[in-house]
Amino acid sequence: MQAVVDFFRVIVRNRRSFIGLIICLFFILMATVGPMLFPLDMSVDYENRYEQPSFKHWLGTDYGGRDVWTQVVHGSQEVLLIGLLAGVITLVFGASLGIVSGLIGGKVDTFIMMITNLFLTIPSLPVFIILAAFLSIQDPISFALVLSAWSWPGLTRAVRSQVISLKEREFMVICKVMDLSLYHIVVREIMPNISSFLAINYILIMRGAIVGSVAIMMLGLAPYSPTNWGQMLNIAITETGGIFNPNGYIYILSPIACLALFQLGTIFFANGLDEAMNPRLRK
Repeated sequence: MQAVVDFFRVIVRNRRSFIGLIICLFFILMATVGPMLFPLDMSVDYENRYEQPSFKHWLGTDYGGRDVWTQVVHGSQEVLLIGLLAGVITLVFGASLGIVSGLIGGKVDTFIMMITNLFLTIPSLPVFIILAAFLSIQDPISFALVLSAWSWPGLTRAVRSQVISLKEREFMVICKVMDLSLYHIVVREIMPNISSFLAINYILIMRGAIVGSVAIMMLGLAPYSPTNWGQMLNIAITETGGIFNPNGYIYILSPIACLALFQLGTIFFANGLDEAMNPRLRK
């Protein structure tokens, strides 16, 4: 309990990280509680199309007279879920490879790093688009798997470097002398020392996955989901001429603003995460 109190005390003291936490909590509440507070009605009402923001319609209405705010709220569920799942998959796979590569070394390390460097030489977004076009995306889990397929190499290299650095520390040498198990070394010695590093990388990976998912959905390479932020951008551009139609500017700017604000929140929150999770830095 004291560790949790100390964690939030550090976050609150860091103004930028505290602002980031508030922004992230806002979007989490939007995705979890928001759909219950703002029921989605996708029925067409052309008489009220392109209405300006008001108390009834906080972000106005779209080309079909539907409330833009409720679409943004319901779209946040899928967007954040895909980002969270992609972050977990990437973190588990990438960190595991990095720990194995750094601990074992030798030919295993050489082979893993050869594959990792090969993946790093190819830009990720074009690969996401190709994978989404050829693989069957049926649900958020398959979407997250596609996004994770090319997101792990950078994390693997970074974790490997951390582990190699830890291997030279005195406590690791003592573990080898005492012939402690590999499980003890990984769980009790390595993980506590890289937990803050992994937490920061998880946030950054999730942020990149959300951008990738919105881009894939905007290009129409994933199953149709009308409230997904990417699909809203696709419809605004292809169906309503949102770029050139002054009446639809709120419809196209709303998902962009939400995406930008969430990205800013994650960056700000990660700013103080290392200090909050590492007692040595707090001292």
